[in-house]
Amino acid sequence: MSDTEKHIFLQIHPKDNVLVALTDLKQGTQINFDNQSFMLNTDVAAKHKFTINAIEKDAEVYMYGILVGKACEYIAQGAAITTENIRHAAADFQLSERKISWAVPGEADKYQDRTFMGYHRADGSVGTANYWLVIPLVFCENRNINVLKDALSAKLGFAKPRGYENEVESLISMYQSGKDVQEILSADLLTTPEQSISNKLFPNIDGIKFINHDMGCGGTRTDSDALCGLLAGYITHPNVAGATVLSLGCQHAQAAILQEEIQKRDPDFSKPLVMLEQQKLGTEQKLMHEALKQTFAGLIKANENHRQPAPISKLCVGLECGGSDGFSGISANPALGYLSDILVSLGGSVILAEFPELCGVEQELSDRCVDEQTAQRFMSLMRTYNARAEADGSGFYANPSPGNIRDGLITDAIKSAGAAKKGGSSPVAAVLDYPEKVTKPGLNLLCTPGSDVESTTAEVGSGANVVLFTTGLGTPTGNPVAPVIKLSTNTALYKRMPDIIDINCGTIIEGEETIAQVAERILNYVIEVASGKAIPKSVKLGQDDFIPWKRGVSL
Repeated sequence: MSDTEKHIFLQIHPKDNVLVALTDLKQGTQINFDNQSFMLNTDVAAKHKFTINAIEKDAEVYMYGILVGKACEYIAQGAAITTENIRHAAADFQLSERKISWAVPGEADKYQDRTFMGYHRADGSVGTANYWLVIPLVFCENRNINVLKDALSAKLGFAKPRGYENEVESLISMYQSGKDVQEILSADLLTTPEQSISNKLFPNIDGIKFINHDMGCGGTRTDSDALCGLLAGYITHPNVAGATVLSLGCQHAQAAILQEEIQKRDPDFSKPLVMLEQQKLGTEQKLMHEALKQTFAGLIKANENHRQPAPISKLCVGLECGGSDGFSGISANPALGYLSDILVSLGGSVILAEFPELCGVEQELSDRCVDEQTAQRFMSLMRTYNARAEADGSGFYANPSPGNIRDGLITDAIKSAGAAKKGGSSPVAAVLDYPEKVTKPGLNLLCTPGSDVESTTAEVGSGANVVLFTTGLGTPTGNPVAPVIKLSTNTALYKRMPDIIDINCGTIIEGEETIAQVAERILNYVIEVASGKAIPKSVKLGQDDFIPWKRGVSL
């Protein structure tokens, strides 16, 4: 096989009966593989897969060494697999023997004595940022949260620059000067360089984060209780110095429930916490005056904290993907898996979530659980979640989005096999249900939807102080309190959307870097971000996405 041929397709695992196209391949392209030669029967787009040998109807299709589908019809040798010729299929799973041996990456030795500059909290955790949080217990308080934002952000030097106002001025000027619609549409709008307007009164505070949501009342009690648990996770989060909580008073999500959830996560909770109830205080003005005074006093206290050295073991990294493509499972996700193994070997924590995207790899992950009880919990959560989805007419098989399918992830099992690579090879230390907190170092599995914003929101609520987010199509997701670092699976995306992507992993596809080299590059950047020396694009853009999971069906 020539060097050129090596870089046009890839077999991920020796058991696989399909190959991945690394570039667009035309019908008739000669494929030389495993001592045989054949021509492509169809065009095969980059990121998509084609058969090594003919596959009979109902025969199994393998990728990553596992079952990912079954043929709906006869598929010729060298033909692309599509949603028309294969369907989702995944192997069943059961309790089996523990398989918890793993190889610690050799690169881990380089990071034994590395530290980052973080904010140390009373509970022993360390933040990668220092935020004050302003949140509603119920959606009825969203307006008041926004009023506080308008009052505090600019005056305290935390407001983001206003975007595109100069461009709107140009449009107004063209309209007033008599330009017609066609002239306006064909005009080039001049982009004004963004200038920081920050003149922070409290230099040791990274910002005040104002969160809105649509929950707290009117839904199920289970959802309102889970919301209180999630908000407690944010209030006790290492990146949060203190919080202001506004409650209406009569809602399901009561302040007492929130307090109970805070105590579960931190029995000795001592951060500044302002909790105000509008129905007790009366007028909006009384509520606002009290919120402003007490928040300001809390900010004075929060500003006393400074960054200090902390070991790498204090990092808790959320592993996330969104807008995935056919390269996700062979570039960015394995790089995160390698990084995960390095962090785990150093005593750090990583969180692998998105349970609908673990469909087909349940056996491997359950076998990697440290004990049978942990394995049983994982299997139970997977089965219960899928059963609820199927009862509503949409099982895990329905998870892939149109974008996923267009770029090569045509069954949920294919998508899941690649997504699971983010978790590396270390044993599963714990299995958590939403919105439980990470308490053990090592690889933690967290039950969340595959929806990237809901999952990222949940990972941070469980304690992730940095999130690594891989994307093949381009996703601008961020989080209010944890920096979200974006990694592209392919170089074309990195060049097309440089305003949202921090790191390019497409060099793996091109053969320019190994998975281990990219993992080290990512980890070095994580340390810079955790120390406040580098700012990810999602933070610069103010991408503060926050969507709690309503425990109904969300894939």
